[in-house]
Amino acid sequence: MAGGSGERFWPLSRIAKPKHLVPLLSERTLLEETVARVEKALPSSHIFVLTNAAQIEGCRAVLPHLAAGQFVAEPAKRDTAPACALGTALVRNLDPEAVVVFLPADALIKNSEVFAEQLLRTSELAAKHESIATFGIRPDHASTRFGYLEAGHALPETSAECPFFQVKRFVEKPEAGPAEDYFRSGSYFWNAGIFLWKTGTFLREAKRSQPELAEFIEQFPKENWEKYLAEKFPALPKISVDYAIMEKAERVEMAEARFDWDDVGSWTALPAHMTTDENGNTLRGAVAVHDSSNNIAISHGRLIALCGVSDLIVVETEDAILVCKRDAAERIKQLQGKLPGEVK
Repeated sequence: MAGGSGERFWPLSRIAKPKHLVPLLSERTLLEETVARVEKALPSSHIFVLTNAAQIEGCRAVLPHLAAGQFVAEPAKRDTAPACALGTALVRNLDPEAVVVFLPADALIKNSEVFAEQLLRTSELAAKHESIATFGIRPDHASTRFGYLEAGHALPETSAECPFFQVKRFVEKPEAGPAEDYFRSGSYFWNAGIFLWKTGTFLREAKRSQPELAEFIEQFPKENWEKYLAEKFPALPKISVDYAIMEKAERVEMAEARFDWDDVGSWTALPAHMTTDENGNTLRGAVAVHDSSNNIAISHGRLIALCGVSDLIVVETEDAILVCKRDAAERIKQLQGKLPGEVK
C-alpha cells in the first residue's frame, strides 16, 4: 500500500512524492526497501503496488523491474479497507486459494531475513486456519502513536522463532495513561498494519460486516477492469480495515514480530536511525553548529547554521525551508492548507 499525502515529512515529501518515495534513511526509498524485503519471500511477479494517480509514475520509476500491470492506481482516496478489497479482488482473479499479504510501503524493517521467514510462516497459518493474521510489535515504551493488539492464548503452532497468539481485541491509539497500562501489562502489542488472509477469508468477513466491499470483490472483472474500478471504487465506504473487518472478524491471529520495526511517522523518528553528535544534534548535509543541542537539521544544498538554539527541526530543500519546534512535528501536516500549490 503505497499511497499517502506527503504531509508529515514536508518539505522533503510532497503530494506526488510522499515518504515512501523519498530516500529518507538510505540511498534507496522506503518503497524500494519494502519490495526488496518481500522479494526474499515471494517472486517479484507476485508483488502489486497499490497507489494513486499522482504517485504511480514515481512508484514505477523507483521499481523499474516490476511490470506496468503490477502498479494499480486507486481512482479515489478511500482508506485501507477499500484498498484491501481491491488487492484481494485482483489476487482472487489470479488464484482464489491464494494468501494475500498487505504491507505499508513506508515501514522501516532492517532485519529482512527474519521478516521474510516470519512472513512465510504466518501466511501458512492464515491458510491453515482460514483466519485473518497480523503482526504485533512488542512495545519498548508506552507510545500513543500506535494502535494496540491485545494478545490472548498462544496457538499450538507457536515457536520461539515465530510466536503465534489469538488476538482478543484491537485498541485505537490510546491516551498516555492507558498506553502506560498496556506497556506494563506485557500482553499488548503495537499494531504494525501488516495483514494476511486467504482471498476467501476476507470475502467471508466482508459479507458479514461490509457487504459493499464483498460485492465489489465478487463483481470485479477478470479482464479490462479499469472502467469498473473507476466507477465502483470511489463509491466504497471510506473506512480503515481495522474498523471495517479486523475488529469484527470471527478469528484473528497474531505473529509476534522477531524483526525490528518503525513506522518512521515524523521527522522526530530520524535520530533513532541516524548518528547524533555529542550534543544530541542529528545532522545531514551542509550544517554548521555552535552552542546548540537536540536539533534535527537536514540540508539538501544551502548551508544551515545553528547558533544558540535547541529542540528545532530545520529542513532545507531547493524551494522551501521548514523551521519547527521538535514537539510540534506532528502538526506539520496542518501546514498543507497554508502552502502555495507549487510546494505542496
